[in-house]
Amino acid sequence: MSLIAGTIVTLKVAREVSPYGYFLSAGDQDVMLHYTELTDKIKPGDSVEVFLFFDTEDRFAATMKKPFLTLGEMALLEVADIHPRLGCFLEMGLGRQLLLPIRELPELKELHPQVGDYVYVMMEHDKQGRLRAKLAGEYELAEQAIAAPSSWMGQTVTARVYKPLQMGTFVLVEAGVLGFGVIGMVHSSERSRLLRLGEQFEARVSHIREDGRVNLSMTHRKEVGRDIDSANLLEFLNARPGGAMPYSDATPADIIKQRFGISKSAFKRALGKLMKEGIVTQKENWTYLAREEEDVPVEGKEDSQ
Repeated sequence: MSLIAGTIVTLKVAREVSPYGYFLSAGDQDVMLHYTELTDKIKPGDSVEVFLFFDTEDRFAATMKKPFLTLGEMALLEVADIHPRLGCFLEMGLGRQLLLPIRELPELKELHPQVGDYVYVMMEHDKQGRLRAKLAGEYELAEQAIAAPSSWMGQTVTARVYKPLQMGTFVLVEAGVLGFGVIGMVHSSERSRLLRLGEQFEARVSHIREDGRVNLSMTHRKEVGRDIDSANLLEFLNARPGGAMPYSDATPADIIKQRFGISKSAFKRALGKLMKEGIVTQKENWTYLAREEEDVPVEGKEDSQ
């Protein structure tokens, strides 16, 4: 029998070697089962099921403990530790960790997972035959994913990032009792912030595609978002000297996004609501609280853009 790291095999207990453990035999090859790797009492002559791996000194070893995944399998593993040069170390259920190499992580450091995040990975061998993780991609996830039910439209769901990109964030949406999960995407225009690999977050289902996948949005519905944005603008104006700000419908979209974190259209909707209610007015590219406009001259104001 050829012994391969990352697999579960049944081997016969050949002999005990105190104070270390037991040697298990595969015919032409022996492997050590250390006392610390036992989950039950054994004796020479018994057959035991073990998982094969390399220990911290790169020696072939066996354990009776059960891992969360084996060679070629996929699992959702927790990030236990992060090494700035090597990558992420993942809990794999054995009291030891599996390395997710740095080259598997996004180029942008802000998109790297944090300790406590969970990532979908496959177990594979490196060139030396040692075990490591690689990120599971759309192909692997799609094999187990299900189609979103129509009842999800407009609902808030919980999703986890499996591939963060500039143009959009690819996620797996939790499906609960329905099955493994639903593949989805948050377009960059629908993100309220960057989402890192392995991050769990909530978003609204904005579209269910014909193939059963979903588009998600982190932004509020327009009517809800308008109320929130107008309240934020009013709070900002109340805190400004004279209740005035050098922002209006004519302010460029990039400045609006940088200053308020919302789109130009959302800004205009919020301002429109406040103007319709008579709370604010605009004059010469400035916006004023209505009660303050007459008291604050435009000339001499310092533009804080």
